[in-house]
Amino acid sequence: MAAVAERTLDRHLVGFVDALRRAGVAVPVGSTLDFGRAVAEVGADTRGGVYWSGRSTLITRPEDIATFDEVFELHWVGGVASLRDVSEPPALTVLLDDGPDAADSGDEPDDVRDDVVSVRYSRIEVLGAKDFAECSDDELAELHAMMLEMRLSGPTRPCRRRHPSRRRGRPDLRRTVQAALRTGGEPMRRVFADTGVRPRRLVLLLDVSGSMEPYTRALLRFLHAAMVGRRDVEVFALGTRLTRLTRELSTRDPDAALGRAALAVADWSGGTRLGDGIGEFNDRWGVRGMARGATVVVLSDGWDRGEPAVMDEQMTRLGRVAHEVVWVNPLKATPGYAPLARGMAAALPHVDRFLEGHSLDSLKALAAAIAE
Repeated sequence: MAAVAERTLDRHLVGFVDALRRAGVAVPVGSTLDFGRAVAEVGADTRGGVYWSGRSTLITRPEDIATFDEVFELHWVGGVASLRDVSEPPALTVLLDDGPDAADSGDEPDDVRDDVVSVRYSRIEVLGAKDFAECSDDELAELHAMMLEMRLSGPTRPCRRRHPSRRRGRPDLRRTVQAALRTGGEPMRRVFADTGVRPRRLVLLLDVSGSMEPYTRALLRFLHAAMVGRRDVEVFALGTRLTRLTRELSTRDPDAALGRAALAVADWSGGTRLGDGIGEFNDRWGVRGMARGATVVVLSDGWDRGEPAVMDEQMTRLGRVAHEVVWVNPLKATPGYAPLARGMAAALPHVDRFLEGHSLDSLKALAAAIAE
């Protein structure tokens, strides 16, 4: 009986791992063996023991925890203590969920038996976590449509224009006199004006060098979504030279915008001199006013053929005039990554936020950071 119970438990453990993979969780083969060893150590008599054994050995990305919890609840139905009484684990059916209304659409198969557990699989969630370097052209187009739904709001700053206010701010003499003319020249009602605010300008500098080629197409789509989603956005391409792309990406037609940007950038997938490019931006636009009080976002892996001293000097100049400097590095999500590249190491002390930029979910985190 002990041997039969052990084989039954092994089938449950393997079935649980298969269910995770069908739900979109990437589980290495070695992790399955670690899972079995962990359950053997802590025992399968408690629900928490099996849960944390799987959570610590099968999950490698934080975004997969919610899927793990859902599959765990569905797979271990009936409780862990009753595993020895189950002859074989329930079958699992994976259903496609492409949107918030898919659960109520009635698309579930009619011939589902009582002993079949349905696990809902969301393509949107999986695509949101997928690395841009692994996406096909169709997936990039689908991601672009999702990016257009993102709203890149941002912090505000005071401006010279004032707006009417109720008993706060300074007295508005002009409007007070205008109101007095309606009452025979007697100022019966005083009008106040408060300092107005406007969104801070957003400046995006995209590295288009050869080392960034796996991510440039997706990030360029993100820049286009930012252009059409809010005002006061400036876009530049950084390579061996600096190219302004604000006009090319201002159209709402994504194909036309990306085509015009590709024609405008002469050094696409070439070398990069980040320090010199940022210096040219400072000299021609940034220090003269474009970057003053603005949120500046540099999207680059930090590989620079120039001198680190140049990068350090130009990032210092940029940090003095900008409200905030954000650096987005797609390689930051790589396990074991360290900012050892010369350009990245020289720029990092002058960066206010250092974020990932390899997937749609990471760009959503960037949008949230800009909005703060």
